[in-house]
Amino acid sequence: MKVKDYMASPVRVVERNEPIQRARNLMFKHDISRLPVLDNGKLVGIVTKYDISNRLGQAAPQWRRRPIDRVPIQLVMTENPITIFPEATMMQAAELMIENEIDGLPVERNGELVGIITSRDMLRYFSEQNLSTKVGDLMAEGMVSVHRHHTIAHVIEQMNLHGVSRVMVYEDNMRPVGVITRSNLTFAGMFDSGDQAKTKTIKMVRKESAAGRKQYRYMKEVPLVAEDIMSSPVLGAKTADRAVESAKLMMENSICGLPVIEEESMVGFFSTREIVAEVGRW
Repeated sequence: MKVKDYMASPVRVVERNEPIQRARNLMFKHDISRLPVLDNGKLVGIVTKYDISNRLGQAAPQWRRRPIDRVPIQLVMTENPITIFPEATMMQAAELMIENEIDGLPVERNGELVGIITSRDMLRYFSEQNLSTKVGDLMAEGMVSVHRHHTIAHVIEQMNLHGVSRVMVYEDNMRPVGVITRSNLTFAGMFDSGDQAKTKTIKMVRKESAAGRKQYRYMKEVPLVAEDIMSSPVLGAKTADRAVESAKLMMENSICGLPVIEEESMVGFFSTREIVAEVGRW
């Protein structure tokens, strides 16, 4: 099958001088993870959820002195993105994604942007195949984890440190209780109109009184933590599940990965990344 059979077209785009806020709004409204960036009709870059969530989590660089509705996309985009042509095979697209560690490719014909092919499109292609391959044959072992009470800054730090786009959130007993992806970070509304990190208010309580009642003592503002933005409950797969069926489950729920859980413990992760790698080997 060809790229042109699975690419998204027409393509939603942004101009390099438009604000980050517009890119984030388009991603949220249309459930997409990346946008080609144009300059006078010419492709000059691409901006992803990763770019936005990563930059918003940085420690006050110069451009953060302005709210995100005034920061131009060109400051966070990746310039000169790798492209592919419509007549390329899905295997060729998968190979390019894996070799360059990216999840999407703008599609050009004679220098004109005509579409975009992403790992989600690869997921759809994979789910249509008649394969007996099991999840356990393809899954990546292990996954970066954070505690539900870890701060968002810690979550972003762990993602960047390990080069991943999602983390598992666990409870004190190490039971998985949620997943945080770049989408959660990008769309969680973690920053107010002044580009300051949002906080939440908690009520501090005294010990029970003689009458058995708890009395509120004072209110306290604290940073948002993992449990405030995680997706929950956790959808999972088992090692013996057919990979194609798990791919269909991911499509139905508009997610890009499933933790592989055996006896309430996570043993791996099955995602679009493993699917793209498999297609690239065909």
